[in-house]
Amino acid sequence: SAQETESQSPTISLPLPTPDVNYEGMDMKKSVRLLTGGSVVELTMYDYLVGVVAAEMPASFLEEALKAQAVAARTYTYYKMINGSNHENADVCDDCNCCKAYLSYDALKEKWGDKFDYYIDIISRCVKQTDGLCVTYENEPILAAFHSSSNGYTEDSINVWSSPLPYLVSVESPESGVSVPNYFSELIVSLAEFKNTVGKSYPLAVFESEAEGWITNVVYSRSGRIVSVQIGGVVMTGTELRNLFELRSTAITWQLENEGIRFEVTGYGHGVGMSQYGANEFAKNGAKYTDI
Repeated sequence: SAQETESQSPTISLPLPTPDVNYEGMDMKKSVRLLTGGSVVELTMYDYLVGVVAAEMPASFLEEALKAQAVAARTYTYYKMINGSNHENADVCDDCNCCKAYLSYDALKEKWGDKFDYYIDIISRCVKQTDGLCVTYENEPILAAFHSSSNGYTEDSINVWSSPLPYLVSVESPESGVSVPNYFSELIVSLAEFKNTVGKSYPLAVFESEAEGWITNVVYSRSGRIVSVQIGGVVMTGTELRNLFELRSTAITWQLENEGIRFEVTGYGHGVGMSQYGANEFAKNGAKYTDI
């Protein structure tokens, strides 16, 4: 599922459209059962997607990126409906770590304040202009994964989920530190904290007296992310390392310093599928949502 996307300052300065109160698209004819706040509510696909796009992508992004997000979210939802949900009585939930983030109109009013009407019109228009559209592979909706930002390349799905999906492979993504907030991040972990954190989850790990030998046998994917690494003699995946230290992605390098181990990380999220900030950069370069 998607990782949290960090907001940018509003940059769109288009005239407000006239709301279409008579909208009767395909998305209005399909219901979605959403698990939210411990209860299951039924929404039209249209209303659900407006809440998802608004929650998952900054409303200040260009419209072609927002449309691409709408198509990805719709596709993912149909994928869950066809292939089975994680939830007994619902198609999806509003937890971004499980399904997709979702915000109600009331929550969006609180989030956007006096810009609510402006932003809701933009996002509503983007959902309407992609009405009913999904990405398919062999005539079935794909697992339309997305993430916040990549390190210049997206990741092969097999390196994250051990599932070699033919449509989730590494491709170039044009974002950079210029366009993405917190694109580069770092974390310094003391040697004692490092040993303690690893030892709690991997009690078989053994740390020799010299810290230089604690991290060995690192395997990087072609996208520059850690696939596997040996720490204290224990082999773990890049995702497991990321989760241990709550790093922003698996595009990780590190240095041994006097203070401890300095992790240097690029991008945010699992790296599979569409990069949201990459989508916005594609849009800035003139790409249509179908190209993205």
